Amino acid sequence: MPKIGMEPLRRRALIDATISAIGEHGSLDVTMSEIAGRAGVSSALAHHYFGAKDELLFATMRHILAELNTDTRHAFGHTVTPRQRVSAVVAVSFSDGQFQPQIIAAWLAFYVEAQKSSKLRRLLRIYARRLHSNLMSGLTGILPRAEAGRVAEAIAALIDGLYIRRALKDGVPDARTAIALVEDYLETKLNGRSLP
Repeated sequence: MPKIGMEPLRRRALIDATISAIGEHGSLDVTMSEIAGRAGVSSALAHHYFGAKDELLFATMRHILAELNTDTRHAFGHTVTPRQRVSAVVAVSFSDGQFQPQIIAAWLAFYVEAQKSSKLRRLLRIYARRLHSNLMSGLTGILPRAEAGRVAEAIAALIDGLYIRRALKDGVPDARTAIALVEDYLETKLNGRSLP
């Protein structure tokens, strides 16, 4: 007889195991059996909860995105100015909870798999729209809307690019350096403007 209340715990354990396995391998070259073993459940149970590995990857990325969204909303609660909102988005993107090898590897796998899966591509679009919206929530208080849109796009590209370079073990070695690079770009774009 199944234990009541165990399903959410096991699902979370499988998601954590997926992140760990992808991080260790640096790719999706992991099996459901390996992930299940890491989570301490049977392969049959992993398939019961998620079906195929693609569904588990989808659930894993939804989990990572939900945590990113929660962290961003929390950070916004500590901001006063539009400029602080933009910095909060950047800081959360490179926070300890996000900018770690396993999560970075999961993001890289996500980008690759999104080229083949319409479901994952939709999830990637949601992430991109949310990042753009979060950046715009601060930038439109500082810059004209058209310019704010271009700066938001550039910041998003910098964030994604720094993740890719870090995944490839090339470029920025740590979060502090990554944040400084994005902030330097932003300061260059805002140079000479009086900020609210």
